[in-house]
Amino acid sequence: MNLPAFTATRSAGYPSIRGAGLGLRRGLIAQLLTMDEDALDFLECAPDNWIGVGGRYGDALAQLSARFPLSCHGLSLSLGGPEPLDTALLAQTRDFLDRHRVALYSEHLSYCSDDGHLYDLMPILFTDEAVRHVARRIAQAQDALGRRIAVENVSYYAAPYQALSEIDFIGAVLAEADCDLLLDVNNLFVNACNHGYDAADFLARLPADRIASLHIAGHFDQDTDLKVDTHGAPVKDDVWSLLAQAYARFGVRPTLLERDFNFPPLSELLAETARIRSMQAAAEAAP
Repeated sequence: MNLPAFTATRSAGYPSIRGAGLGLRRGLIAQLLTMDEDALDFLECAPDNWIGVGGRYGDALAQLSARFPLSCHGLSLSLGGPEPLDTALLAQTRDFLDRHRVALYSEHLSYCSDDGHLYDLMPILFTDEAVRHVARRIAQAQDALGRRIAVENVSYYAAPYQALSEIDFIGAVLAEADCDLLLDVNNLFVNACNHGYDAADFLARLPADRIASLHIAGHFDQDTDLKVDTHGAPVKDDVWSLLAQAYARFGVRPTLLERDFNFPPLSELLAETARIRSMQAAAEAAP
């Protein structure tokens, strides 16, 4: 198969991340181990959930990372939080990334701890002071990890104080921290509906050269103006449409299908990743 030309390579000598991928979840491992070599282009895992894991799960991770390029998406760094960064976790994460030859690492543009873990991704104040605070912490994380990282736009429901718009805040963080963006297309769609802004305008204002990769996932329609980001359902048509707009705006980027629960048969998830591949090929062929 001819893969899109763009590849996300953040660590010299490590396998490039390209095409369409799927989240590596423990509930899917038995099925993932039976996949053909060309079923997917890459897998993505949260190193926080795998550091120090041995036994059959550790063996399965080793088998899968040997067969498929691996990207990593962190959960616990709390880049926007008030407490000092967890340097022990950063050291463990760097070891994990190096051991599994991970070229692309990302974290959430949010915080999840304050005198202990909050077990949720909390929105950051959209202010100039928060830009400087987060940028310093991203720079510290990049130094500790020895690689450039990408931060993800998160879904949020209660909006704290916003001196800046969401798009201006994200753009300022990317510039100040000199990092990349993992654009979650589903989060963008959910936020645009919930907070009343135009998703296409948001895409148009993002710096194309900072888009390292994309995520898509399913959500729940609570109401016309209330969407809940669940990662527990198939991707909806509006999100597929926004993904096509993202490819038209930025060119093809490595794209991950996220599914965290309510797992269907693997064939259904692979049908969605095949749709990603088809859209990527169409975008590459477009004049």
